[in-house]
Amino acid sequence: MRFWKIQSYKGRRVTTHTVRWVVEGREWKEPFRTLAHAESFRAQLMTAARQGEAFSIATGRPVSWKREENTLTWFAFTLAYVAAKWPYAAPNHRRGIAEALTDATEALLTKENSAFDADTRRAALRWSYSDRVRDNAEPPANLAPVIRWLETNTVPMVAFDEPGKGALLTRGVLDRISRTKDGRTAAANTANRKRMCLNNAMQYAVEIGVLSTNPLKTVNWTKPRTLTTIDPRVVINIHQARRFLTAVEQHSERGRRMKAFFGCMYFAALRPEEVVDLRAEHLISLPENAWGEIRLTNAEPRAGSRWTNSGNVRERRELKHRAAGETRPVPIHPELGAMLRDHIRQFGTGPEGRIFIGPRGGLMTDRAYLKVFHEARAKAFTEAEAKSPLMDVPYALRHAAVSTWLNAGVPAPQVAEWAGHSVNVLLRVYAKCIHGQQGEAMRRIWDATKL
Repeated sequence: MRFWKIQSYKGRRVTTHTVRWVVEGREWKEPFRTLAHAESFRAQLMTAARQGEAFSIATGRPVSWKREENTLTWFAFTLAYVAAKWPYAAPNHRRGIAEALTDATEALLTKENSAFDADTRRAALRWSYSDRVRDNAEPPANLAPVIRWLETNTVPMVAFDEPGKGALLTRGVLDRISRTKDGRTAAANTANRKRMCLNNAMQYAVEIGVLSTNPLKTVNWTKPRTLTTIDPRVVINIHQARRFLTAVEQHSERGRRMKAFFGCMYFAALRPEEVVDLRAEHLISLPENAWGEIRLTNAEPRAGSRWTNSGNVRERRELKHRAAGETRPVPIHPELGAMLRDHIRQFGTGPEGRIFIGPRGGLMTDRAYLKVFHEARAKAFTEAEAKSPLMDVPYALRHAAVSTWLNAGVPAPQVAEWAGHSVNVLLRVYAKCIHGQQGEAMRRIWDATKL
């Protein structure tokens, strides 16, 4: 190590003071605008050399300085990652990212005990990954102390690159996302979805130079087995569907408004968010006693006000798995066509031509249609059916529609187009017999093998 005197150069407008030193025969320079700053920097270098610190031949500075420069914490990194993803992610995907990062952060705290309980810390993390990124707002008074604590009490990102320690931290994160808040084993689909989010985050850390490698790719982790096919026990047949729709109609005034709503899920395989957005302009044809056509353009999935750009519970977006502006044709079964005509005749259309609205003209809410769904299901089904998984959620109506189309012999590419899926996903997930077909299949086998 050799140190030269500070070199001062007086230009026309500014004066530059340059610190010069040599490491392993290579000269290094660092310019400063003021002599005081230059002298301070030179003194720090000389102090490090006198104390026997190692200097980097790549940067010319003490190795310890580099470590200090890279003390980006996990919490600070996650804020940068969420800010980078936010403009391009759908609201529900934003929520999924926040859930994965919240769980991971719990495993990466440097202090297990704090003045704040787990629920308070999770609330602060959710706010940080939503309102803070979207609005650049100041934290509410009740969360501000927690956020300040988080800013200094998560592991530094460089820890993931340390031999041994990085693997332990990574395994701790994977273990945490594999469990629920109360310590029970999480659903396989949930754990795998969170791992995908974290893998993307770690890959982003590599891209921006925070990590040298993706730590998730260096740890052997047994991927939980996921259920990729629809349980045939949840899928109803046409007779059960008609009983259910009748029970919905007889439920109440609100139920009468929802008969065609649920009918769109069963006869046209629409997703709930697609039915909510259904408008008069989407009904291309609605003839009597014949097949009609719906042409979908958008959907309004429910994500929660925290995750949308507008702050509304729902946000209108392009169709799932489709580019903005792309549409999807769906046939209207004559029975569904009759329901839609009756619905429009009785209730008209709402703002922007919406087909389904509440009694006061507002959006059809989840709370409203779920209440009617479960009460009508209990009334329509037998005691045994009601206790079974049969049509336990509204989405099962869509499963029944797709299964019915496939079992009716409609070619898979056509069903995939109507349902808004790829053929691969369709055959892997939806190709199941409707409820009650097992008996028919066994009857045919018996006829073919009996004496």
